[in-house]
Amino acid sequence: MAEAETAARSRAPTLADRGILVTRPAAQAEPFCEALESEGARVIRFPVLEILAPSDPTNLRAVLDELDQFDIAVFISPNAVQRVMNLALADREWPAGTAIAAIGNRTAQELRSFGHAPDIAPPRRFDSEALLAEPAMQEVGGKRVVIFRGDGGRELLGDTLRERGATVTFAEAYRRGRPEGDTGDLMYAFSRGQIDIITITSGEGLRNLYEMVGKLGRMWLRKTPLVVGSERIAEIAQELGFKAAVETAEDPTDASMLAAARRLAARLDGGDG
Repeated sequence: MAEAETAARSRAPTLADRGILVTRPAAQAEPFCEALESEGARVIRFPVLEILAPSDPTNLRAVLDELDQFDIAVFISPNAVQRVMNLALADREWPAGTAIAAIGNRTAQELRSFGHAPDIAPPRRFDSEALLAEPAMQEVGGKRVVIFRGDGGRELLGDTLRERGATVTFAEAYRRGRPEGDTGDLMYAFSRGQIDIITITSGEGLRNLYEMVGKLGRMWLRKTPLVVGSERIAEIAQELGFKAAVETAEDPTDASMLAAARRLAARLDGGDG
């Protein structure tokens, strides 16, 4: 009888009845939430990033009007793809002479949804360093490169391409903001022990969550296991004093985050973390 019960537990979905906090922006969260719920998880939705229009839309429009003058267009994120492609393809075709580069699988997937698979995309590691290591980004002397991104962000990509002889233009496609949502329900869920795993796909999102929950919430936050979308986010968690288990996904895509959540749940079932 005991063996049968053990076998039944081993066949049970690892995410069944787990309380999982999903922090993606509201407009992007549902497919991931539905995938978790299909495996029996109890999903708590709490967006920690808000995607806003760029602070200067005229600048983006001006860049798009000259799109065919660029040799390479780099997309930093899915949000950049959505904002730029919706504008760029509204009244014209993508210029044949402008190669498309993408950082990350989610960014590449978003480009494909607009009918434009990236010409340059790192197969592994999804950051500026990986893109810069691609052969097509080595000999860029004399080329014009536009980088579509959110407000701020790292300067490594642009600085390195300039050192290699490229002319680089940054175009702000969107801004990230911290939502003004009520944390009452979230704090209640923490206090009742209803959150077993937190999922985070950006460093800025983790910092926002840390600020949004306040001093009391941080006590619970630091004790809750994390699924993160990159090694950099794991490093930020360590900087912020997180003490519980951390599972790093291969990338921030829904599929990779779901696989990482399963791995973390299995670790927790085994007493690791």
